Amino acid sequence: MLTAKSTVGIVGRMLILLVLISILAFMLVVNAPIDPLTSYIGAESTLSQDARDEIAEHWGLNKSAPERYLNWAKNILSGDFGMSITYKRPVISIIRERFSASIILMALAWMLSGILGFAIGIIAGLRRGGVFDRLVKLFCLVLQSSPTFWIGLLILSVFAVSLGWFPLGMAAPMGKLAAEVTLGDRIYHLILPTVTLTIVSIGKITLYTRQKVTEIMRSDFILFARARGLSTRKLVWQHVMRNISLPAVTLQFSSFSELFGGMALAETVFSYPGIGTATTAAALGGDVPLLLGISLISALFVFSGNLIANILYGVVDPRVKGGGNYV
Repeated sequence: MLTAKSTVGIVGRMLILLVLISILAFMLVVNAPIDPLTSYIGAESTLSQDARDEIAEHWGLNKSAPERYLNWAKNILSGDFGMSITYKRPVISIIRERFSASIILMALAWMLSGILGFAIGIIAGLRRGGVFDRLVKLFCLVLQSSPTFWIGLLILSVFAVSLGWFPLGMAAPMGKLAAEVTLGDRIYHLILPTVTLTIVSIGKITLYTRQKVTEIMRSDFILFARARGLSTRKLVWQHVMRNISLPAVTLQFSSFSELFGGMALAETVFSYPGIGTATTAAALGGDVPLLLGISLISALFVFSGNLIANILYGVVDPRVKGGGNYV
């Protein structure tokens, strides 16, 4: 159970984390070679200097970097995330809309990669040195060294372009009104992005589980259990699962940050209207309010994953109590 002291510590670390991330994100965006004003009006714009100055004043681009950050921080404390320069809409409404689309994609990919990676890793570890183990290891190593966008483009080229089994992208069929889009349409458009993210995320959990299973199966207590006549199935359920569940939970929940990074590339490849494509558009347009808002939400998401992992420790292994590290 989390005590009051540990809860205060968690909240304090979370606040410090958010402040540091917001400062770092702001510095990176401000020092980027992209000019927000030029992105807003276009490189070939014929607007007069007076008009440019008015636009810069409207968006606060004429102020110094510290002033802009302090104004943003002050507004955040009152619940105002600002207006997006790219979308000309409140940042919080964009994040809410895009995140609701991305959370389904992330949840499906996260669960599938965790379940499949864990199961495949156990089987490969039990058959170490066999054909299946070698194929799994080769497949995972190739995945670990392949960029997400390349895998996405490959899947898109094969299953959408060559075979024509799935749509080229988007979250719904083009030309259909939102009210006309069915659940089947949304699932159909989710398949390829979900498969891409699952494939990208499955390698690490598979290799890690395989290695832990191999170490456990070579340990002395397993040899002793075999000498007592326990079958492989009982060994897995009574000893292997108990010893690999805790580190597997840690690894899977810590993959939230990597999932966010892969999601941005996957959504861009498949033109999926989620938080990833919004991040890409904001970065290319130097949209500071939107990027900072997404950075905060992403940090909270990753922090929540680590917190849930620590809470689940006590469920997986009752010997572990709350109060671990959450960041």
